[in-house]
Amino acid sequence: MINTLQEYIPQNAILKIIELLDHDNLIVKIKSERKTRHGDYKRLPNGRHQITVNSNLNSFRFLITLVHEIAHFEAYNSFGRTIKPHGIEWKRTFQRLMLPFLNPEIFPSELLPLLAQHFKNPKASSDTDLQLAYALKQFDAPNNKTFIFEVPLHDTFKIYNGRIFKKGSKRRTRYECMELKTGKIYLFNANAEVDIVAENKLE
Repeated sequence: MINTLQEYIPQNAILKIIELLDHDNLIVKIKSERKTRHGDYKRLPNGRHQITVNSNLNSFRFLITLVHEIAHFEAYNSFGRTIKPHGIEWKRTFQRLMLPFLNPEIFPSELLPLLAQHFKNPKASSDTDLQLAYALKQFDAPNNKTFIFEVPLHDTFKIYNGRIFKKGSKRRTRYECMELKTGKIYLFNANAEVDIVAENKLE
């Protein structure tokens, strides 16, 4: 597994990751892209623990996601199964585990201030941190996708399952968008990734 992980995370993070994964009852699997999550953690019926991470993530997002899930495992071991998934026990564990990685040998200098700010109070997903999510996206392979906040008002866009929406006004942190087929209004996070739809495709 370590040889496989070398393909996905920054080279200077390998030794630290080996230390964190040194548990006989912890399994790490790399999965194909899942639209609703970057990774997950669960305790298996046989008592072992499994972490999965999406293979399509860039190396910096992959590392953050992997440590995020390791923090779930360690918080479970330290505090038991009754804690909240992203409660204070997990937050403190994630902060502690991530701190040794927050240096210029592993992350580009432009990401470090954003990561430092994010880890003052880490959220359930780094995607909810708009500035960090946008900065991390700059290291993705080109995919022709656009963040919702970049879509012009009233322009149309398509999400992963093919449904088409028209962007509306912002409500606090999310955007009201109307599904063209049904006329229903849905709220989208500002950094949801979508495909712009050219007007002539709707005619």
